[in-house]
Amino acid sequence: MYPRLLEIPLPVEFLGTDSITIYSFGAMMAIGFLTAAWLVRRELDRLYQKGELEAVQIPAKKGQRKKKMVRTSPAALVGSITVIAVIGGIIGAKIFHILENWGDFVVDPQGMIFSQGGLTFYGGLIFAAVGIIWYIRKHGVRLPLFVDAILPTVMLAYGIGRMGCHLAGDGDWGIPANPDLQPGFVPDWLWGETYPNNILGETLPESGVYPTSIYEFVMAAILFGVLWSLRNHPFKAGWLASLSILFFGVERLLIEQIRVNNVFDVLGMEVTQAEVISVIMILVGIAGLAFTTRKK
Repeated sequence: MYPRLLEIPLPVEFLGTDSITIYSFGAMMAIGFLTAAWLVRRELDRLYQKGELEAVQIPAKKGQRKKKMVRTSPAALVGSITVIAVIGGIIGAKIFHILENWGDFVVDPQGMIFSQGGLTFYGGLIFAAVGIIWYIRKHGVRLPLFVDAILPTVMLAYGIGRMGCHLAGDGDWGIPANPDLQPGFVPDWLWGETYPNNILGETLPESGVYPTSIYEFVMAAILFGVLWSLRNHPFKAGWLASLSILFFGVERLLIEQIRVNNVFDVLGMEVTQAEVISVIMILVGIAGLAFTTRKK
């Protein structure tokens, strides 16, 4: 594993450190966000050129006539949206992780808040979504069409981020792998991974654990491909977003069956936080499809 990609020495000590560390998790998260931003910009421009999205007003750049505001494609909002997604995503992911591990937080609140790991995807997704929806509504962008444009790319960004989890070995792995069930055509690294040099410093069983981050990357990439190919569907705005939400729920619910996570007692059943949210997303996705599966 490669939790740390690069150490950049500083000429002078700054904030108690003499170097800057580039972590694999952060690098893959950045790649995921930038990839999603590039794809969203392309899709918003396509919808704008087709006449399905109206122009938005943004502050004029220096030297751009003498107007205070100019009208342009909604793609111009992507830079600000990406910043909102990053900040809201990190805050939400940290808050949900704390709620999921409240006992550990009580023991060491400062350590959990400022730790480099400890991020829960659904928390980040929810907080980022709230911030983005507020921002695009402020600019008068049609919400259903915008969500159709952005959610498929979030699926891909999620998968790329999961590869950051795999490289770092941040504990986002599966239960111990059963070598007796391993098919002959599946390589050992894809069936059971021991995560040497993982950032948590944990020693895993010799048989390894299921590398669920790799599985999620593969599923996310496939589902993104399906969603991206359906952009020209004939149904009402919001249909592709509903399908994306359904895919998110199903994908995460499946991976939770072999993934290590904290469990809670709900109505006499042991479930994880992610399983509960996954079921809700599946129901929301089905309801959305029922409402939007009609011709434009």
